[in-house]
Amino acid sequence: MQTTERKKQFGAYLARLRREARLTQRQLADRLCAVSGLTTLTRNEVGRWEQGRRIPDAWLPALATVLAVPLGTLERAAAYARGEAEGLLPGAFATLADLLPPGDPLEPVAGRTGRRIGPSTVAALAARVHGLRLADDVLAGGDLIGPAFRELSGAVRLHRERTYDEETGSALLVQIGELAQITGWIASDAGEHEQAAQAYQLGISAARQAGDTALTANLAGSLAYQLSNTGHELEAVDLARAAVAEAGPDAPAQTRALFLDRVAWAHAKAGRTHAQEAMRALGAAHDALTEDGGPEAPQWAYWVSREELEVMDARVFTELHRPLRAVPLLRSVLERYDATHARELALYLSWLAVAYADANEPEAAAETAARMFELSADVASERTTERGRFVLHRLAEHDDVPEVRAVLAEHPLAG
Repeated sequence: MQTTERKKQFGAYLARLRREARLTQRQLADRLCAVSGLTTLTRNEVGRWEQGRRIPDAWLPALATVLAVPLGTLERAAAYARGEAEGLLPGAFATLADLLPPGDPLEPVAGRTGRRIGPSTVAALAARVHGLRLADDVLAGGDLIGPAFRELSGAVRLHRERTYDEETGSALLVQIGELAQITGWIASDAGEHEQAAQAYQLGISAARQAGDTALTANLAGSLAYQLSNTGHELEAVDLARAAVAEAGPDAPAQTRALFLDRVAWAHAKAGRTHAQEAMRALGAAHDALTEDGGPEAPQWAYWVSREELEVMDARVFTELHRPLRAVPLLRSVLERYDATHARELALYLSWLAVAYADANEPEAAAETAARMFELSADVASERTTERGRFVLHRLAEHDDVPEVRAVLAEHPLAG
């Protein structure tokens, strides 16, 4: 695509964000000036942005604040518009609500006469869903959100428009649920939390219709995890607990361990008064994983292991300000973690940096943070960007240390 066309797409994206914020071009210009402290922006300049004639590079931080959009999302969109990045311009794809039919998106079309599908179609969809999971292991949400949304809308169309027997229909609903879960996870990583919540809720509906309680719990637990990380900690605790109850005591061991880990994280994010509940949930997760017998774990739980539980242990210990327990675990995990998983490594380094800061080891915290920023420089993940901001705020408490000052000088705090 030519750069001119990309700039027009970027302009249309900004115009949509402005309209959603219910601002005129003049009002947007005035608010940007108020936020930035500058008085040089006019309505005509906003118009040039929306026409695709200019890219508002210097104004991106203020735009992110005024329009309530993750700064990383705007920066990636601007880089795409300038021809400096490939992929999909955020906002150039339809939102999930636009892609799905109005009303109940899982309601079959009345009198549908579409071509009949069977197990082979569902199997092909399942392979694509798992391929998307594997891609998420090494790519970030900003890279995958467009393809994930398109896959999900295509799967819903299959369910609504094609004909099939009862067994195939149930299997198709399961795949829609699994696809909604990974799509929600990808959208959340890209900072599109409302879109993620819609995907999770769609998936919960599909999984319940299929009678798959473990999948329903996975979707509910995924939504609880997002709530934990976006300022809705007590709602997250309730939902994470409900997910464990939904799965029941006979769920596969790996899935029960995962759901209990999410309970632990929700309690940890809820504050120190929830510390004991968080610790108990961690212990229960480890106990669940070591249980013998029981049903085989579904394919979507392939990544749940003792090592991954240790990662959550370390994160919970960090969140509860227990660095003496967090640091050894995180260092052990980082020594053996696959270097191709740049986003996960950057996230784990962010927790290690915070744990070092809690342990009053600012030099080690600064060194770890520098590695994190180097690793995440080209990662299109709003989660990683947000963690980077949090690390910088923690490092700022030690700005009298030369190593810390060097990191802060290279990565200035915004706001």
